[in-house]
Amino acid sequence: MSTSEIDIGLQVLDRQLLDKNGRRCGKVDDLAIEGGVGEVPEVVAVLVGPGYWAQRAGWIGKLAGLIGGGRCVRVDWRDVHRIDSAVELKREATELGLGRGDDRLRRYLDKIPGAGR
Repeated sequence: MSTSEIDIGLQVLDRQLLDKNGRRCGKVDDLAIEGGVGEVPEVVAVLVGPGYWAQRAGWIGKLAGLIGGGRCVRVDWRDVHRIDSAVELKREATELGLGRGDDRLRRYLDKIPGAGR
């Protein structure tokens, strides 16, 4: 396994997602990688949401996914603008189906000092 194959996991998994306006809209829970035998593997999507937790965390992930609602969002890799300390996206969170949990909790979070946008 080459270093670049390891780095994508280290530099992308569990990173904060930011939409084009800098809005936090989730974390990278997994990556969709395609490529058959003899082909170079290619990242094709960022997978976000509690529905993907079971794939990485066994029975604890399954339980957390059930509690979290099991929602899954697949963000096409072409919508990734830049990878830095966070994964920055080219589009708004609402266009991609992200950040809905934050929207429901926004009125409560805004009352907590330092938790606002």
